[in-house]
Amino acid sequence: MAMFTKILIANRGEIACRVAATAKRLGIQTVAVYADADAEAMHVKACDEAVHIGGSAPAQSYLQWQRILDAARATGAQAVHPGYGFLSENDAFATACAEAGLVFIGPKPASIRAMGLKAESKRLMANAGVPLVPGYHGENQDSAFLQEQADVIGYPVLIKASAGGGGKGMRVVSQAGDFAAALSSCQREAINSFANDAVLIEKYVQRPRHIEIQIFGDNHGNCVSLFERDCSVQRRHQKVLEEAPAPGMTAAMRLAMGEAAVAAAKAVQYVGAGTVEFIVEQADDGAMSFYFMEMNTRLQVEHPVTEAVTGLDLVAWQLRVAAGEPLPKSQDQLQLNGHAIEARICAENPNQDFLPATGPLWHFSGPEASHFCFTAGGVRLDTGVTQGDVVSPFYDSMLAKLIVWGADRDEALAKLDKALSEMQVVGVANNVAFLRDVVQSASFSQGDLDTDLIARERDNLFKTQTLSEDLAVAGVMGMVLRQEVDAMGSNPWQAVDGWQVVGAPPRPFQLQGAWGDEVRALDVVLYSTPQRVRIADTDHAFEWRAHPRGVSVCLNGVWTDLSVVASAGQYHVFSRAGHAVLQWVDPLAGSAQAADALGGLNTPMPGKLIRMDVAVGDTVAKGQVLAVMEAMKMEHSIASPRDGVVSEVFYAVGDQVAEGQALLTLQDVT
Repeated sequence: MAMFTKILIANRGEIACRVAATAKRLGIQTVAVYADADAEAMHVKACDEAVHIGGSAPAQSYLQWQRILDAARATGAQAVHPGYGFLSENDAFATACAEAGLVFIGPKPASIRAMGLKAESKRLMANAGVPLVPGYHGENQDSAFLQEQADVIGYPVLIKASAGGGGKGMRVVSQAGDFAAALSSCQREAINSFANDAVLIEKYVQRPRHIEIQIFGDNHGNCVSLFERDCSVQRRHQKVLEEAPAPGMTAAMRLAMGEAAVAAAKAVQYVGAGTVEFIVEQADDGAMSFYFMEMNTRLQVEHPVTEAVTGLDLVAWQLRVAAGEPLPKSQDQLQLNGHAIEARICAENPNQDFLPATGPLWHFSGPEASHFCFTAGGVRLDTGVTQGDVVSPFYDSMLAKLIVWGADRDEALAKLDKALSEMQVVGVANNVAFLRDVVQSASFSQGDLDTDLIARERDNLFKTQTLSEDLAVAGVMGMVLRQEVDAMGSNPWQAVDGWQVVGAPPRPFQLQGAWGDEVRALDVVLYSTPQRVRIADTDHAFEWRAHPRGVSVCLNGVWTDLSVVASAGQYHVFSRAGHAVLQWVDPLAGSAQAADALGGLNTPMPGKLIRMDVAVGDTVAKGQVLAVMEAMKMEHSIASPRDGVVSEVFYAVGDQVAEGQALLTLQDVT
């Protein structure tokens, strides 16, 4: 079969842009599909053609495979690349592509089916000799029976949706009394995400590492391992940082895991890119054991770190294999070179249990980097959004992937820290500062990795501001002066117009910011003779000058480059030292009205109400879960802020609720 001349990309966002970039390098035309919310999206502009396929919700568009097949036929595409997520692991879609005369750029439908159900895949792996975690993977889904199995396995146990992935439909249960509620929640999330509520029960490995092997097979019987990635740093069972090679990995362990992964792939006659995921347990003496967890029958979000250390383009390999070519390299031709780390930049609030965020991207910029491939600088930024886009509640919260390569892990860590310090997102809550804190943490920097790392380092993470008060204020003052210079065309300290004359009085400002759990009001005064700034009754020598991305300020004799972004009455200050957000308080503005005395319970983001646990007249306690919402494919519990009695309920299960809406009102307990 000759190489394709045109393919359709049945996905959106960053992955659609990624596939389009490789196709363009190979001279292959691309067709995008898009939903209402994505009419102006980057992936639409990245492709040669684009076809509208429906409403914003995935069920109305990206999961409507007949519309996708119609678009492929109408545009003359010869093959369909599913990306990851949506239909990428849907064997029925892969079959429909073949029946429509289109090549599915992925594994055979039978391979997807075999690995799609976790319980069935565990049985296959046992027969192939791949090590398994002790657990129950059977068909009996009676809740009482599953509780019995968990009791026999011994707590803690892990409940996992059999058809799951991406951390959805997964719960850790520490004691028998919590099992029933966790099972119910897991099954509910699984049915919503995968239309299948079957689960399996496994022993929860203490301090596990999550290490996966990238494999690749072709239609000629060849299958290779492209080595490992360590994906242990996770929140909500979803990956945060990924790296290759895995810290502490020995040559013998790498060989054993690679051979097991290839055996797993060959057991299902695998073709294309796939990832075999293992749980790795490390004993006190350093010895490591590994157990098969699952196989993802698609390209992974973190595939760029493998590309970085192997020098390969995995999307190009996918296209060549799908076109019938043999694998470009054999196992003995593959080598590891250097170290790579990927950070997932997401629209979410780490300080609110990583609650996904929505809204406009008022400002979005990053470090000097290549896009969708590596160049000599060793910094790569893959994204499907740009400044001015709106982050909607319909899709995954990931904004971008920041990937760095270094000759060794220390160099990669240094590059990642610098690159994160240059990543600026304004308009939606995001995890950039959190990622930087994780990278700088003792556990991560020393390679002491496991899936509990974030919880273990909690005291060093989840900071509100990471830039000192004085430097943040100096940055804002420098930006204020720069804006005045831009408006006046001269230095405001030297101006002789109405705002300053000889002997002009000091200029007072009032700023507000949050450091730790404390919101602080900062009284600031600018003086012109001599030039200085007073911050909270302490004087500092102060100078400033403009630079392309903001201002340089000299505070007490030390110059620092700062990027300052003004948005909606706030100043976002970014520097290599950290970040901070300051509010300029206008003393002439009226104060906000006090909250309603009865209080209320408002939604933190738009979503669907899937559970309401209280009714009018119920007495509730502070911290009690009152309702559960589903947004961005995840469940979010809404707890009571105080003790009270429910006086009104405004929404019913199944309702779509906008951000900031009151679900109910509480009266004080009498």
